[in-house]
Amino acid sequence: MADMGAFREAVIAWAAGGPGDRAREMAARLPVRAAVLLEGPSDVAAVGALAASRGRNLAAEGVCVLSMGGAMSVGRFARLLGPCGLGLRLTGLCDEAERGYYARGLERTNAAQPSTPQLNAAQLNAAQPHAAQPDPAQRRIFVCAVDLEDELIRALGVTRVEELIRAEGDLRALQTFLRQPAQRGRTSQQQLRRFLGTKKGRKIHYGRVLAEALDPDRIPAPLDGLLTSL
Repeated sequence: MADMGAFREAVIAWAAGGPGDRAREMAARLPVRAAVLLEGPSDVAAVGALAASRGRNLAAEGVCVLSMGGAMSVGRFARLLGPCGLGLRLTGLCDEAERGYYARGLERTNAAQPSTPQLNAAQLNAAQPHAAQPDPAQRRIFVCAVDLEDELIRALGVTRVEELIRAEGDLRALQTFLRQPAQRGRTSQQQLRRFLGTKKGRKIHYGRVLAEALDPDRIPAPLDGLLTSL
């Protein structure tokens, strides 16, 4: 949906310090109901590809998938898009190392809503008498163990990822990369993950390629949880 792309651009410009009038006008005109806050464009590519593989068009569903340019921006985007701003439902996918930024950013704006059915006190105590309740700000945050590329490589397996790299015409580049002294001692999975980040645009390209190659029963839990929640 072209209008959703324009809305996304308007929001990013607003978050960068520009005027918010265009984003507000478009939010009122379009059927925008939710925003997915992602760290970078490779995450956007993977989420979009996986959604399409499930027959879903997130833009047509009123979901704006945003690349914030880094996890440290989540608080700014949450203020603009959440209850204190445009009133959209917010969720996000992040690396384990960035969990704190997401939790604090969403908590400060009361942007997070429970992603699990609510139980009354008696039901809750009976089900989990000694369990501490999770912070609501963390229930809409889907966390990758290391990062999204690592999740995709583990789900597909090293052999399958190498086959995809060959099919995309990057096998020679991979072989050259693997001969570098810095790669000695790293696991094949670690080497592949680093390879994907060695050239501008490669992470974005392979975010889509790897996501499209996933079998339905091998979807990484954070990605599956994110899409199921939307």
